[in-house]
Amino acid sequence: MIGQHLFADLYGVEPERLKDARLLAACLEQAAHRCGLRPIGAPKMHAFAGEGGVTGVLLLSESHIALHTYPEHGYIALDIFSCGSGDPCAALEVFRAALNPSEEQATLLPRGERIPPL
Repeated sequence: MIGQHLFADLYGVEPERLKDARLLAACLEQAAHRCGLRPIGAPKMHAFAGEGGVTGVLLLSESHIALHTYPEHGYIALDIFSCGSGDPCAALEVFRAALNPSEEQATLLPRGERIPPL
């Protein structure tokens, strides 16, 4: 197995938190640190105008952590891909603590299972 890929949907998040690009960038950095992954530079963030949400990504030596927020729905989609020994579930804990969702759905998938060992 090459790594693990966690897809998480967090619901019932306060809309102001989902529009806060600084908070979300800090979450990306803390999430990487929490699970022992190494960022390649700073998070890249884009806040959409008006009542729009935020899209962000943190590139990692071991892959990436990405997010897309929808404040009008109190919803954030997370994509945490970790190659090697990093634990994407530990990264998810950072977002839970910062965003306090009322509900979540998460799926953890192995990646590269059919690649033979070296």
